[in-house]
Amino acid sequence: MELRWLEAFVVVAEELHFGNAAARLRVAQSPLSQTIRKLERTLGAELFHRSTRSVELTAAGHALLPHAREVLEQADIARRAVRASEGDIYGSLSIGFSGVLNHSSLPPLTRAVKQRYPALKLHLVGRIMTQEALHQLDSGQLDIAFVGLPVDERRVHARQLMLEPMGMVVPLDHPLAQAEHVRLEDFAQDQFITPPLGSGSNLNEVTMQACSAAGFYPKVAQEITDPYMILMLVAAGVGVAHMAEGLAAMVPPGAVFKHLDGEPVNMKHGLAWSKKPGSAARDAVLRLADELWPLSRANEVG
Repeated sequence: MELRWLEAFVVVAEELHFGNAAARLRVAQSPLSQTIRKLERTLGAELFHRSTRSVELTAAGHALLPHAREVLEQADIARRAVRASEGDIYGSLSIGFSGVLNHSSLPPLTRAVKQRYPALKLHLVGRIMTQEALHQLDSGQLDIAFVGLPVDERRVHARQLMLEPMGMVVPLDHPLAQAEHVRLEDFAQDQFITPPLGSGSNLNEVTMQACSAAGFYPKVAQEITDPYMILMLVAAGVGVAHMAEGLAAMVPPGAVFKHLDGEPVNMKHGLAWSKKPGSAARDAVLRLADELWPLSRANEVG
């Protein structure tokens, strides 16, 4: 089996038309058909149902397609590795993030990576809560993850990126919606919307600790993981929410963000990565994070 056979198969599978595939590969249609026949004979299975009007993948073709793409991708990485001069960064990197809470940290990093290391492919995995991120870093499913700090320093390295003050999101008809000054304890009798207790979300931990320090335990009206959905439920009048200040611009109609007086409570945003040896790509992205957030190395833990 040759790589060019797999390349021909993938192109035909994507086009489902031998003429279009031949044009894309810049070969004549007859040699392309012969290449596919050679691959089918080698594998002992038909890969396409052919008729005068259509071309469709067989069950064997569907089974082969993801593996063929993976082989071609790895071959491409190998070719670039051989040609690469010392210091070039290539390959792929998986980055986990929680979603809306990383709106101010994820975009600067991904843009910088694309500009500095255009040959590095990023695989972004969303809706990953902090504790799940630690599991996936341990297993190697993720290379780097945006997390809420603190994390278990025995499991991972972590670097603080920024501190973000917490505030309250309340419905527009809430008695304190128009108040000039509010404190967290003013909401002791309200119904809170929070992430689930066992979801591994640092947002839940920050909220519970802050409320405890303010002298009360929050009454929970509803638990939901997605921070943006929490904002939507507040706007719908279901309850109030303790949220990071950076989300103020994302509060939907029907709700308002209130800054809190008193001792500030901060959400600590960070990057985490496994203590196991990583790739050159991972180390390069971590160095890039140093440039974007210069104070991060001073706040490195683990």
